[in-house]
Amino acid sequence: MRKLVVFENVTVDGYFADKNGDLSWAHKPADSADFNKFVQENASSSDGGVLLFGRITYQMMVSYWPTSAALRDQPEVATGMNRAPKVVFSRTLDAARWENTALVKGDLPAEVRKLKQAEGGQITILGSGSIVSQLTKAELIDEYDLVVNPVILGEGRKLFEGVMDKVDLKLVSTRSFTNGNVLLTYIRPG
Repeated sequence: MRKLVVFENVTVDGYFADKNGDLSWAHKPADSADFNKFVQENASSSDGGVLLFGRITYQMMVSYWPTSAALRDQPEVATGMNRAPKVVFSRTLDAARWENTALVKGDLPAEVRKLKQAEGGQITILGSGSIVSQLTKAELIDEYDLVVNPVILGEGRKLFEGVMDKVDLKLVSTRSFTNGNVLLTYIRPG
């Protein structure tokens, strides 16, 4: 069975976006060689994995990664993002307009169960807070890779909005970067 992983930037106070949906706090200037290398390595992974998005994150991603600016400023990451197979879940989009992207309108947990049963590499959710919440409630996420950014927003969107029941996790690794970010990797025990 394929592993389903969340990769998410969060603030020290637990937000993944500010109250207006802005994520610029997570995209600091390229002043951290070790973090930039980590991002490039993740983007260039070729394990046959799939990127999974909700509509809002998909629209944000498609507005940047296929552009000449992305290819100029972050060529390794842009190439990886554009090359990777992608799935966008949306009830309102009429088509996916980014290469290698499938649009799925069906029941999110049922469709993700099918993806997990299919052949291939890891499934990675980028952003997409409502999807993370729904799939956490459905107990379908195997690993949470949370990059804690050294910033406090005071208010915004919590990553696990709507999750009402306790979810036990096990910390399996940590990694700190020179820009102050800390990667925390958790798995669901059992």
